[in-house]
This record gives sequence, C-alpha cells and structure tokens, in this order.
Amino acid sequence: MVFGGKTVAGIKDVAKKAGVGVGTVSRMINDSGYVAEKTKKKILEAMEELDYTPNELARNLYHKRSGIIALLIPEIANPFFSRFVSYVEQELYAFGYKIMLCSTANESNAERDYLNMLKRHIVDGVITGVHSLDIEEYKKMNKPIVALDRYLDENIPVVASNHKEGGRIAAEILVSNGCKKVLHFIGETSVSSPYHERHKAFNLVMKENHVDVISYTLKRNLMEAQYYKDAAKEAFEKNTDFDGIFATDLPAVECMKEAIRRNKRIPEDIKIVAYDGTPVTELMEPELTTIVQPIDKLAKSTVELLMDEINGNKYKGKKVFLDVQGKEGKTAKIVNSY
Repeated sequence: MVFGGKTVAGIKDVAKKAGVGVGTVSRMINDSGYVAEKTKKKILEAMEELDYTPNELARNLYHKRSGIIALLIPEIANPFFSRFVSYVEQELYAFGYKIMLCSTANESNAERDYLNMLKRHIVDGVITGVHSLDIEEYKKMNKPIVALDRYLDENIPVVASNHKEGGRIAAEILVSNGCKKVLHFIGETSVSSPYHERHKAFNLVMKENHVDVISYTLKRNLMEAQYYKDAAKEAFEKNTDFDGIFATDLPAVECMKEAIRRNKRIPEDIKIVAYDGTPVTELMEPELTTIVQPIDKLAKSTVELLMDEINGNKYKGKKVFLDVQGKEGKTAKIVNSY
C-alpha cells in the first residue's frame, strides 16, 4: 500500500511475512481469539521488521468503540473552559480516550450542528458544558452524556460546583467588608442550571443584611473580552454609587479596570469578589479576591461519571456538587473562615 509516496505495510504483508493467515494476525491485534505464543512471536517480529502499526480506529471499531469523547464548550478562550478542557483531556487520556473538542464560539446554531454531527459519527460519549440549546436535542442523542453545570434531563447526570455555598460566601465577604450597595452580575436565566443557586444565595444574604443589590444580566453565549468590557462600562454608566461588585472572573476583571479608569480606589472605594478563581485573577493588580471553583475535580468527576455510563452503569437523577472556597486577594478581605 502506498501512502504519501511511501509504501506502507498492511495486515496482509504482516501475515505473509509471518507465514500465517490474515485472520490469525487480526485475532492477535484485536485480542479476539486464541493465538499460540510461538505464532504471536512470529507476528510481532514481522510487524517490527515491516514497521507495521495497527490501525487504532479500525481496532476500536472492531470492539464497537471509537476511543473518542466529544466535549462541547461555549468558548475555548474563556479561562474557565480552557482549564476545564485541559483537565478533561488529562483524565480521558488516563482511560485511553481522546477528545473531539467542539467549541460553539458564540454561533447560535453551532451546538445543534455539532450534536447532529455527533449522531452521524462514532464517539463513545458526550460531555457538554454549553447552555444554549433546547433540552430536547440532547434527548435525541443515543449516547452516554454527562452535563457540566446544566440540568438536561432526569436521565443525564450533572456535575457542578456547590454554587449555593459559593454565593453565600461571596455575599458574606462583601457584607463583612462593610458594603451597602453592590453590583451583581448574573447569567441568563433561560436555562435550568445549578449556577442559579449562586445568585439566589447571594441575594438572600444581602437581603438579610439590608444591602441593596443592583443586578446586571449577562448574555451567557457571549464570551469575548470586548463584550465584558462593554458590559462593565455600561454598568458603571447606569450606576455610580455602589461600593461592592460580585461577578465571574472576566467581568470582575473588566469592572476593576473600568473602576480604575474612573479614578475609583480598589478596595477603598469598591470591594470586588470574583467567581471561578482562574489564573487571570492572579495576574491583575490588585489581585482579585475570588471564590474558587475546583475545576480539576469537576473534570475528574465528569469523566469518571461518563466512563461509568459507557460501561453500562446508569445514573438517573445523579447530581454531583463539589465544594468551593474563598481565596483572599487584595480587592476584599476575608474576615471569617468559611
């Protein structure tokens, strides 16, 4: 066989060199039947001499698996998702799987297009962290699925941080820092997701402590930095008397930059608590106080659940919530230990 101008050995060449049948070589490669040790040795010697590498995809298909997991995310440039992808890739590799990365990149039909593609192509399972498509599209997928931070269906397990606790911690940090009026950035409420609990818990603590809250709703499907920059500018133009901010990392960063442009002192004039705890918060000056999501553990739990699903275990209604923790920077003091 010739590939790219170079002759490449095939399974027939190996069989001929070893003096055995093609079926015998196939049984040894796929571990699908008995092959004598003496014969195995001859086949291995022939493979080495011919520099023959078994076709991994063909071998996987023989075993009715592709060795590929599809991972759907909104935007690889977002620091939370870039770290999540990296950790998922490491976890999958340990199980002998590789990633097919599907980034919807703010395109309205991309999630549906990817799911339609995945129905036609062979992947062993799907991890989705996208929050834009209707649940019915996922119900049509006849493959194991695990969702990150979204309720899709009672038969689809979900992995998320303990957002309720995260919202409470963030609120209590701002309250303990003496904030009386805070700007609170929230995500879209059109999808069913555990992250809504973060905002509910935050608002509840603020209400209990008689702190006013200004809510600013972000469009979750828009992830680029310019959008957050514009959102921060708009929020400051509409409201100028708040003394606290709570937002995920990227809008929190843009809010701090906008505050500094307006000659506001951080943290003297405005306290800021970010949510996610990605490295971008450590690169800022002053360094942001954050609620840290355990992205590595989220990835590990998601992959382990999916592997169990692939192996035939069903987790109807399974929900995994992982603890978050406060990390003090210079934009707000963590007075209490949580």
